[in-house]
Amino acid sequence: MLEVLLIEDVTNLGRMGDLVTVKPGYWRNYLSPRGLAATASAKNKSRLEHERRLLVKRLELARAESEAVAERLANIVVRLAVKVGVNGKLYGSVTNRDLQEALVAHGVVVDRRDISLSDPIKAMGEYDIMVRLRGDVKAKIKVAVEAKA
Repeated sequence: MLEVLLIEDVTNLGRMGDLVTVKPGYWRNYLSPRGLAATASAKNKSRLEHERRLLVKRLELARAESEAVAERLANIVVRLAVKVGVNGKLYGSVTNRDLQEALVAHGVVVDRRDISLSDPIKAMGEYDIMVRLRGDVKAKIKVAVEAKA
């Protein structure tokens, strides 16, 4: 087992600044290449307190930015025009990738994995979708799926 210091939040592992124990393969193959954690050597452990203070400041800034983005998202209605069959049934479906592209068109950049869409949208109508932002901020967007003219 290997002790590492998390540089960013890692789902099901810990939050930014936490000292966690992971298997060497997980560190070598996932955490290290993505820059999510640093080894917790004696030198790094001594700097942990200073890093925590910096991380708290970074978290506060990220949370403030995320809250501003959440306010923008609350006022946005994402309209998606899709091909529709004779009975009003969609050809294909609307996925979180489609929603990500629509949000980018509105000037908001989010990761598609942060759009919590349990199942693809397969019918026309209006939907409320949750978007997870940094700093544990969640925003709700309104999505209107309409027939393409």
